[in-house]
Amino acid sequence: MSSQKIVFLGPPGSGKGTQAQRLAAELGIPAISTGEMLRTAVEDGSELGRRVQGVMERGELVSDELMAEVVRDRLARPDAEHGFLLDGYPRTAPQADTLDGILKERSGDLDHVIYLEVPAAELVDRMLSRGRTDDTEEAVRERLRVYRSATEPLVERYRVSGVLREIDGDRSIEQVEESILAAVSVS
Repeated sequence: MSSQKIVFLGPPGSGKGTQAQRLAAELGIPAISTGEMLRTAVEDGSELGRRVQGVMERGELVSDELMAEVVRDRLARPDAEHGFLLDGYPRTAPQADTLDGILKERSGDLDHVIYLEVPAAELVDRMLSRGRTDDTEEAVRERLRVYRSATEPLVERYRVSGVLREIDGDRSIEQVEESILAAVSVS
């Protein structure tokens, strides 16, 4: 059983979800995606869940403040007591500040930030080949643009703090997984 606290970063289509599930299974910690956190909050029927549900039903984005409550609630659950893997959070510098605060409350810090690097042309090809109706080339390029402006600055932040593990995500699933396992086992 691992006790590692890990965040996955990478552009849409980089394989974060796939690798997060594989690594979490290998380490025996929960892989927690933003979507999973929101769905769990709603399913719980708590006051927090009802607030999240209202925002989602109106088609609005969940605010950073509300997302912080959801993350704090999710990381307080027993299965995350000995480590976790976050996929999709944080996405912005304010969210990273919030996560730092949550972890400090629990007397901990991130152990690793896995950053999957994949060339832009490959990302576009991957997303277009998924066959989703909302994956038009224009929409895909816009998602990548938003990622670059909002999330990519976190890469340097985590590099400076010494927890960034840069992984070449433009290889087979198994090769990427091997690199990730090697990167997190050196701590």
